[in-house]
Amino acid sequence: MKAFLIDRYAKGGALRLGESPAPDLRDNDVLVEVHAASVNLLDAKIRDGEFKLILPYRLPLILGNDVAGVVVRVGSKVRHFKPGDEVYARPGQDRIGAFAEFIAMNEADVAMKPKNLTMEEAASLPLVALTAWQVLVERGGLKKGQKVLIHAGSGGVGTIAIQLAKYIGAHVATTTSTANVDLVKNLGADVVVDYKKDDFEKVLKGYDVVLNSLGKDTLEKSLRVLKPGGKLISISGPPDPEFARENGSGWLLQQVMRLLSSGIRRKSRRHGVGYSFLFMTANGEQLGQIASLIEAGALRPVVDRVFPFENVNEALVYVETGRAKGKVVIAVK
Repeated sequence: MKAFLIDRYAKGGALRLGESPAPDLRDNDVLVEVHAASVNLLDAKIRDGEFKLILPYRLPLILGNDVAGVVVRVGSKVRHFKPGDEVYARPGQDRIGAFAEFIAMNEADVAMKPKNLTMEEAASLPLVALTAWQVLVERGGLKKGQKVLIHAGSGGVGTIAIQLAKYIGAHVATTTSTANVDLVKNLGADVVVDYKKDDFEKVLKGYDVVLNSLGKDTLEKSLRVLKPGGKLISISGPPDPEFARENGSGWLLQQVMRLLSSGIRRKSRRHGVGYSFLFMTANGEQLGQIASLIEAGALRPVVDRVFPFENVNEALVYVETGRAKGKVVIAVK
């Protein structure tokens, strides 16, 4: 099958289009013919080698962390899917490979594609929707009437997180640039801070949850908008010891992460708030719940551009500019 691979970690390196063996089908797997995939900054970071300590992939590696397609075969123990089913998924982190004609995934990571979406729209969602769900619903415990700040509201995670928070019934603030103010307002943001004009830490106060996807300065400023007992949840780091334990990291790597996050954890305690790092995990059951919200009209995908399969490298470069509104998608079939 055709696939886009990396043979070695290289910052800014191009992916190689080549032939790769069709994936093996395990007893609990579904084999999916890929119709669409989406491009995430995570793909660039894996290519650059930023995660090689915590995600020790075997090279050569097919990239791609989001997929929508059609089931063509199922393993002997699969009970919830059959050939012909239209599905979408974020593969388990050790089974990525959506930039290819076929992918095999554990059925526990897969859900039926929302009926009202195209393949391209569906492929835009799994990673960012699961991230928003796991930050706001699971880790943040966001409730109706609470206040949440979602940074980078026009990005892939932000566009879904705003909608999910509004569905929950929260008061939603977000940061974005001047060009994207109308977009995030239309998604449901109650307060929009244009970072080119205002400093969010001077405008916002008394928030229950902050979803951070930006750098160190934004992370530390976010402490000052939280109320005592609030939660600062970062998907951009630094990783903390709890994440290291959950990820099965060894003692040495746990100590490295303890050191990397010591500053923000110390400042969080000083402000009387909690800090945690979240690395989204695959979850087909949650994707099923998200699909129900999409079919009910509570959530909608935001797709910036669709690239043809042969232009995966151009799509990755575009994502790295940080200018995409919502998601960038690859049409594979």
